[in-house]
Amino acid sequence: MKHRVVITGIGAVTPIGTGAEGLWQGVRDGTTAVRTITRFDPSDFSSRMAAEIDFCPTDHLPAKQARRTDRYSQFALVAAKMALEDAGITAEQAAKAGAGVYAGSALGGVAFAEDQHRAYLSKGASSVNPMLALSVFGGAASSNISIEMGLTGPSLANGNSCAAGMVAIGEATRMIQDGRVPVMLAGGAEAPLSPLVFGAFTWIRVLSTRNDDPATSSRPFDRDRDGFVMGEGGAMLVLESLEHATARGARIYAEVQGYGTSSDAHHMTAPHPEGTHAARAMTEAILSAGLSPKDIDYVNAHGSSTTLNDSTECKAIRLALGDRANKVAVSGTKGQHGHALGATGAMEAAICAMALERGYLPGTTNLANQDPACDLDVIPPGGREQRVSHLVTNAFGFGGINASLVLGAAD
Repeated sequence: MKHRVVITGIGAVTPIGTGAEGLWQGVRDGTTAVRTITRFDPSDFSSRMAAEIDFCPTDHLPAKQARRTDRYSQFALVAAKMALEDAGITAEQAAKAGAGVYAGSALGGVAFAEDQHRAYLSKGASSVNPMLALSVFGGAASSNISIEMGLTGPSLANGNSCAAGMVAIGEATRMIQDGRVPVMLAGGAEAPLSPLVFGAFTWIRVLSTRNDDPATSSRPFDRDRDGFVMGEGGAMLVLESLEHATARGARIYAEVQGYGTSSDAHHMTAPHPEGTHAARAMTEAILSAGLSPKDIDYVNAHGSSTTLNDSTECKAIRLALGDRANKVAVSGTKGQHGHALGATGAMEAAICAMALERGYLPGTTNLANQDPACDLDVIPPGGREQRVSHLVTNAFGFGGINASLVLGAAD
């Protein structure tokens, strides 16, 4: 018998707000955090904007810990601390329950390694941060969380591109469903805003070049979209078995009911043109939840604002939901917080959990002229007051990696 899994805590460091309430307020405000890059001089690149976070690690972490971690691990650590606090459970209690950590990131500490390489070239080996080897690998975030909080349960890091955070949540959910552990921290973190890392994405022409108006550059499902806008940040969720959460009287945001994954096996950057395998991930998530398409009320789309992705995702939604697709609300929030690669699926799962709890569906910021190829009920800017029972949230990544979750309203 599978254990039911619920979300009881949310921690977030995002361009539109920090903490569960800060993130939610940013969603409700509907404004965008995208601006011209200030972290470095972007003038050499065709795209010169991003969704940056004004983040000082020592506002959240002891100075020594901040010195020993890079921005990627800092985002994950801070989000994890916030998630536990939001859930009303201490690290000691989570550790006693045998909790573990699953975290996803597309790039891990690569941007930090770039910074250190620059220091090495300009000032020599003695200028390189001695923590480099312990910061650059993809498992640094989950390891830092486990060590900081004394969590000796399963620890897993995945690098499944832009689906990484959602994959971490889905796989952690399976651990709880199978009765392996009653509590898990799961989510994603990303810190990709360094010149070479950012430039790499401009060179493959996937970023928006609407540099004269950064605030409107990320525009999911709009006919004038021209690419995604890179973001940064982290989000971690506290997942618990329903029995464990109920026994301690925890507040429940939502239930993680289903999870599905698939691979397009098609192209490193372009989605499969028919959306077949993205649809399969959604279908598997719905079936694993014990539901059918008629039970789905809302789809939180990957909606990256790239020319190919958005229209292909609409095809996939129609394939997965059939006639139900004509009655389901759809929206994407990357117009607000940008695309933080492996962290974004976790951020959006957090948004969806609060949407279920609070009866509000986020709008699609910057949607001015809906693309006829995106022929669904896409919620316009401003959002919609609407209570729903079940939703699907998608994360699709480079390499054709697809992941979907089904979340349900708390009983």
